[in-house]
Amino acid sequence: MDTQFYLYNNKKIAFTTLGTGKVLVLLHGFMESQKIWEDFAKELSQKYKVVTFDLPGHGDSECINEIHTMDLMADCIKAGLDYLALDKCVLIGHSMGGYVALSFAERFPQMLNGLGLFHSHAFADTDEAKHNRDRSCKIVKQNRASFISNFIPELFAPENVAKYQKEIYQLQQYVKDMSVDAIVAAQQGMKLREAKLDVIKEAKYPILFIFGKQDPRTPLPKYLEQTTLAKHSDTLIIDVGHMGYIEALNETLQTIDCFTNKCYKKST
Repeated sequence: MDTQFYLYNNKKIAFTTLGTGKVLVLLHGFMESQKIWEDFAKELSQKYKVVTFDLPGHGDSECINEIHTMDLMADCIKAGLDYLALDKCVLIGHSMGGYVALSFAERFPQMLNGLGLFHSHAFADTDEAKHNRDRSCKIVKQNRASFISNFIPELFAPENVAKYQKEIYQLQQYVKDMSVDAIVAAQQGMKLREAKLDVIKEAKYPILFIFGKQDPRTPLPKYLEQTTLAKHSDTLIIDVGHMGYIEALNETLQTIDCFTNKCYKKST
């Protein structure tokens, strides 16, 4: 997968494409990069045109503002799809990528054949969550390297931390050069986001939800509520933490494949 670039607000945004045909866009989460999708893209590109991006401040993409709101990042993705002359897609986002996907869905619903929230949700931050984001920003400013090192293992189910040491190390390497400004910009953008439950209620396309039973970021009982709001939803619940694309790679890959196929059959 060869990385390419386009300009958004005079800043470089990195992306890759693989395959041909109907379009599947995969968005990574906070302190990740498009590299997390390499196994998915390799497999799914046999059926679809798979497009991945480095969100602003992540991977090889430059920072755009002091705060990267979800709307700003959604507009950035729209600019990338326009650059590629793509007007329809199935859009799936992991964690923060799901928040961006929801903003995209609110702003550009005509471009979607399907929406996927992969360990993500449509609720706004609680007051406690907002406080924790501010606290994380202070820690990052004091010791960025330590924050990166400690943050990623905590996203896995406890029993999977030792099992996936190699993958955890690789994730840490992906973001080892991520700047303090970029980390803070994303945290503050997530803190400011509004609930998008109406996006789910009003969606005319299918919505996929993937949840982990042991996910510390999206506790299952609360976030299951949103699945009943959609007119058409598919739900996968797996016994993992927040990193199902690693902890349950084959199962989540197959689910995304089936969901994407269903979305495009439904639209014809």
